[in-house]
Amino acid sequence: MMLSEKQMIGMYENIADKFAGKVEELCTMDARLGDGDLGITMKKGFAVVPGIIAESTETDLGKKLMKAGMKMASAVPSTMGTLMSSGIMSGGKKLVGKNRMGSEELTEYLLGFAEGIIKRGKCQEGDRTVLDSVGPAARSAQALLHDHPGATLVEVILTAYDAAITGMEATRNMVPKFGKAAVHRDACAGNRDQGALAGAYMIEGMKEYILREAHV
Repeated sequence: MMLSEKQMIGMYENIADKFAGKVEELCTMDARLGDGDLGITMKKGFAVVPGIIAESTETDLGKKLMKAGMKMASAVPSTMGTLMSSGIMSGGKKLVGKNRMGSEELTEYLLGFAEGIIKRGKCQEGDRTVLDSVGPAARSAQALLHDHPGATLVEVILTAYDAAITGMEATRNMVPKFGKAAVHRDACAGNRDQGALAGAYMIEGMKEYILREAHV
């Protein structure tokens, strides 16, 4: 199974819908240690992506995603908006020359997404950020394809999602190094990082769409 351009639009619409339903939860979490606008940022940011992919005259999927990331960066110029849009742009670079997304392309996209966060956020796994869900997702997808080159798109996204959830839950025991959370470390103890949760929701949105299209 490979996702066509039309299906890629559908997948990002599903991600946008996912965040539209998580606004209150993410804002409430963010209000404890951040600016309280994470849910709004994610809803607004991902809402622009499907339209940019659809409207672009490019036939290259990677270039479409890079443009979508740039547009998202302008729409939500906050810390998380910048990290997520950088992820989309960096992931898009990995797919230049492609016009469909299969298991290999999804893996490359997730690896590029994680690289974009690392480069822009100057962070690493264990710092209690969005990378702690996206990073494990990318690496687990890569490991699966390495061990099983014929793994399907469904198998890859399920593996990535499981790793994202595990990584997100692991943030409960991590010490934050950035933002207000780093100042109020005690308040973070035992709680999930809201950025890592947002990353997990993004991958969940991808998973739901892919499973639906594959009739699983």
